[in-house]
Amino acid sequence: MRNKWLAAPYVGWMALFVVAPLVLVVVYALTTRDGSFTLDNFSNMMQYAAVFGRSFLLAGIATVLCILLGYPMAYFLSRERGRLRSMATLLIMLPMWMNFLLRTYSWVFLLERNGFFNTLLSTIGLPKLDIINTQAAVVLGMVYNFLPFMVLPIFSVIVKIDHRIIEAAQDLGANSVQVFRRVILPLSLPGVLSGVTMVFIPSVSTFVISRLLGGGMSLLVGDLIEMQFLGSAYNPHLGSAISLVMMVIVLICMGVMNRFGEGEEEAVLL
Repeated sequence: MRNKWLAAPYVGWMALFVVAPLVLVVVYALTTRDGSFTLDNFSNMMQYAAVFGRSFLLAGIATVLCILLGYPMAYFLSRERGRLRSMATLLIMLPMWMNFLLRTYSWVFLLERNGFFNTLLSTIGLPKLDIINTQAAVVLGMVYNFLPFMVLPIFSVIVKIDHRIIEAAQDLGANSVQVFRRVILPLSLPGVLSGVTMVFIPSVSTFVISRLLGGGMSLLVGDLIEMQFLGSAYNPHLGSAISLVMMVIVLICMGVMNRFGEGEEEAVLL
């Protein structure tokens, strides 16, 4: 108790760079240009309902794809041992050590009309594909950038499952499919839910991926917020209202995921 003052630098940092910006966002969202109170900023958001729908749709698709790709990767990675597991983990984490913008720019080079993939297709006599500047390219960029955030939480949960539980299920006559469906999958759901949260939230609010790979053709919520602060349609009050609504939606999603995860853990223990 006598050393509470040691937390003062952290408390000051949080107050200055977390609490103060949030307060400014709330103030801007609830005021007009002349400083008077209003709720019109929230009602004006309805004209961008299609942008919200597109953002959640593409983020949902990317999250599902990350689950379909990431769960098998995490599962087979957890079954490996020694140097092979270390090497595979390194390969999964290696892209995360690179700058996010550079990783996304690399896909522009790969997917553009005269890029690597289309050049390869032309070389083997196949027609070129117009992937760049499409929603498919945006989803591809989301999956590539955020897939490690799905693999690692699932892997960290599966690898901690007590092997004696699996042996007990096998002793009771369960085959490999039943062991996976009734033991491994339920016990790994907390990792899946963590991965869903870590993939869906940045996907729904991204703007770099949609700008570079979507070419401005697939406007997402992140692009919309940026436009209100830095674009020609400068309106920080509307941008703050959109940001505030997105924060509330994200908090609700996290709360639902956490509550669902707690329910799954209790069901497994019972």
